[in-house]
Amino acid sequence: MDFITKRMESNKVRGLTHDASCLELALEGERLCKVGDFKGGAAFFEAAVELGTEDLKTLSAIYSQLGNAYFYLKEYAKALEYHRHDLTLARTIGDRIGEGKASGNLGNTLKVLGRYDEAVMFCQRHLDISREQGDKVGEARALYNIGNVLHAKGKQQVWGCTQDPGDLSPDVRDTLQRATQFYEMNLSLVKELGDKAAQGRAFGNLGNTHYLLGNFVEAIKFHRERLSIAKEFGDKAAERRAYSNLGNALIFLGQFHTATEYYRKTLQLSHQLKDQVMEAQACYSLGNTYTLLQEYDRAIDYHLKHLLIAQELSDRVGEGRACWSLGNAYVSLGNHRQALHYSRKHLEISREIGDRNGELTARMNVEQLMAALGMTEGDLSSCGSEFERSSTGNVDLWKYTSEKVTQPCLCPACLICLQQAGSPLPIMSVTEILGNAMEIKIGRDPSDEDCFFDLLSKFQSSRMDDQRCNLNEQQKWEKRQAATAPLSQDPCSLISSPQTEEFFDLIASSQSRRLDDQRASVGNLPGLRITQNNLGHLRGEADPQEPSDDFFNMLIKCQSSRIDDQRCSPPDPGPRAPTVPDEDFFSLIQRVQAKRMDEQRVFLPSDEQDETNSDPATPPSGDSS
Repeated sequence: MDFITKRMESNKVRGLTHDASCLELALEGERLCKVGDFKGGAAFFEAAVELGTEDLKTLSAIYSQLGNAYFYLKEYAKALEYHRHDLTLARTIGDRIGEGKASGNLGNTLKVLGRYDEAVMFCQRHLDISREQGDKVGEARALYNIGNVLHAKGKQQVWGCTQDPGDLSPDVRDTLQRATQFYEMNLSLVKELGDKAAQGRAFGNLGNTHYLLGNFVEAIKFHRERLSIAKEFGDKAAERRAYSNLGNALIFLGQFHTATEYYRKTLQLSHQLKDQVMEAQACYSLGNTYTLLQEYDRAIDYHLKHLLIAQELSDRVGEGRACWSLGNAYVSLGNHRQALHYSRKHLEISREIGDRNGELTARMNVEQLMAALGMTEGDLSSCGSEFERSSTGNVDLWKYTSEKVTQPCLCPACLICLQQAGSPLPIMSVTEILGNAMEIKIGRDPSDEDCFFDLLSKFQSSRMDDQRCNLNEQQKWEKRQAATAPLSQDPCSLISSPQTEEFFDLIASSQSRRLDDQRASVGNLPGLRITQNNLGHLRGEADPQEPSDDFFNMLIKCQSSRIDDQRCSPPDPGPRAPTVPDEDFFSLIQRVQAKRMDEQRVFLPSDEQDETNSDPATPPSGDSS
């Protein structure tokens, strides 16, 4: 029986009708969360908090579950708020186990927000408390959570890099190796506890981490263990993930035929689970693998399926990737008109989503294909750009007609005019603004550029003023000093004058109020009704305790991550697509195959030439099938 249910039965016996009502609301919220209705569950928990209770442990449980509900709703700010309330209350009543659990929940939430250093600090606190209390289950969870934070940190550092898996910088490699160490400690402990399901999760994450480290043989070993346990428990979703991960690792070992078998099983399970996103990713993986095997007809089948699902899900990035892959496949088959058709669609989508790299690649492909076909821009405009209806096997794919959608003017000068006129601005990124500025710069008179930058400066100056601090207290102090100081006084003498102490006292009092605002107060906890029954369990706020060295060490680590948050972030790696796997290793593989692919693109025979004289493509090396 859950804690809230037990507490409700206990309070009903004691006849506490007000608390029973609070518990009834919390119990309904717990029931709704268990069936996946986190929004409804959160509403009932909020109502329970509004009603309030004097039972401190009950309120702590409500905070914890409300934080978890908001976590699943992806409202991470509210999740942090309630987990912090839980941590404050647990510390106040001396509940060490509760403090550890609240620290672990805070660590998981901070991980999702990308605040990895703070997340590790809280998860480590959970681990320390669990070991102190002899809580093996809590210790195993804390070890797993720290591994997850380090894995997520290393994975984020890998994203956007051009190197192959395993070709990592020393700091990234160290982070991922630390993740494997915590996963291995977790695996050892859950084996001791006999928790088979937790063993499966540890095996899967060890496989993923070794994959990022480039240890593909080790990754396959762990993913096969994960697959075995998933089958034992009938966990189809975990089984699908294991098949997909096995296929990914086998690709880098050159075992393409075996990889296609695992990807087909991934596709079947995704279809059974009615998961269109994963189904599209499996089609994408199969299409690229068959391209590597030079089975281009089968590759086209799967790329068309991927394109169809991407269109159904309105995944424009995925559509562009599918069109790019289809163009490459048709080039390999010598069907240059169809290749041009998809390359033009790739170019159109890349422009639409602001993918500069994709746009450059697509433009180059279109130019080379037009040269091979002996076509000009006039030929393209006369032909129109209507998509043809295509079918391959049992897949019917409806293409779009290229109706031109009127786009708002996105040049910076026009944006400023819109802003001054009070008109709504189109949503656009900084990259788009800068890109448009560069386009405007070409072919303009220098005086026009000066005019534009003058407008931009005026527009930006008001935004800069809004961000400046207005120290009213300091200004008042300066006015008082100016009124009382003799006219002949040297301003530099103020540095050593008695009024300087007043100024620093003013700063100290101002800063102390800011620090007080950040301190946790038990009296401010929502839903807490302080009575004579629970007053003795609350520590007096007037009883200060000297912080330990451990506290200051934790504070330094936490503050260092906040400083890092203020540094400039690296450039965005580009738009992401739900129907394309996160670890899109096929772009890496196609770099390896670049020489062969470039030869096919540059030396394209025209339709009138005899295609029987072309040499067959060299099969990819390393295929052990």
